[in-house]
Amino acid sequence: MTSVKEFRVDEAATPDRLGRGAFAFTDDYSVFDWGKMPDEIPGKGASLCTMGAANFEALEGAGVPTHYRGVATGEGIGPLAEADAPPREMAIDLTRVPDLPHEGRTYDYDAFHEAAGGNYLIPLEVVFRNTVPAGSSLRSRTTPDAVGLDGDTWPDEPVDLPEPVVEFSTKFEESDRYLDRAGADRIAGRAGVDDLEAVARRVNDLVTERAEAAGLTHEDGKIECLYYDGEVRVADVVGTFDENRFAYDGQEVSKEVLRQYHKRTQPEWVEAVAAAKRRARERDVADWRRLCERDPEPLPEVVVDAASDLYRAGANAYIDRDLFAAPPPAAAVERVQEL
Repeated sequence: MTSVKEFRVDEAATPDRLGRGAFAFTDDYSVFDWGKMPDEIPGKGASLCTMGAANFEALEGAGVPTHYRGVATGEGIGPLAEADAPPREMAIDLTRVPDLPHEGRTYDYDAFHEAAGGNYLIPLEVVFRNTVPAGSSLRSRTTPDAVGLDGDTWPDEPVDLPEPVVEFSTKFEESDRYLDRAGADRIAGRAGVDDLEAVARRVNDLVTERAEAAGLTHEDGKIECLYYDGEVRVADVVGTFDENRFAYDGQEVSKEVLRQYHKRTQPEWVEAVAAAKRRARERDVADWRRLCERDPEPLPEVVVDAASDLYRAGANAYIDRDLFAAPPPAAAVERVQEL
């Protein structure tokens, strides 16, 4: 189901009832849709679990329904405040994920929803953007004047948007693609895009406020949702350094650091990934990875250590608690800037 989290089913969902299960967060990471990369980033999994738990608890407190049930605390499942050490496991309610049949790159969403009924993981990612940093895909898909900015050419530096932009992309396709509103509404099934957008904006507002309190800038992010009992609920994990982009004093402090490092140091592999995706589209093939002619190389130890510091220090700042053994955020950011 995911390349960086292990998924456990304790009680399977049924057509009319949610199940029970858990995410076990690993220290694996993924960039450019590759899946598991050669290295692990120590502390990364626990930092994602911690930030995700903090956000879910804040969302539930604000009246936004989620699938969150608590974290493993050593004494059982409970709130994050009861965890004496960084948690790596999150208890969740489970929904159903029907098969999505496809022929080549043509996907049968009618069959998906026929099997889904009224209890399913919505096959969309809902993306929200507050800024347009250098690595944002929005730059390649639209112009500044289309999102309320002046001009038709993007500047090199990050740009703040006058209002958050919400977009929709596919989730279960081998190469995800952005959708117009009508296309997203059809793929969402019984869940409406208006409800999805409203939930995404509430999540974005909450994460942005928490980030500001921690000295971070929340640039963009995404949510996944489930539909159950006529209601949209936030699922997966939200507001982490993998699902969202954050900056500290102008420096990226999310997975974008690793993405940009690979662009600088392994451009041949990055281009091989892009070329494989192009060939897959041209040949109407879903699995682009088997067309890729290169594999990624492991990271130098100094990069792994710096990324580890960044995840752990950032999580401490975000939850306003020294749960992780980590340097201050400013020191972790300075180390990344030296890479």
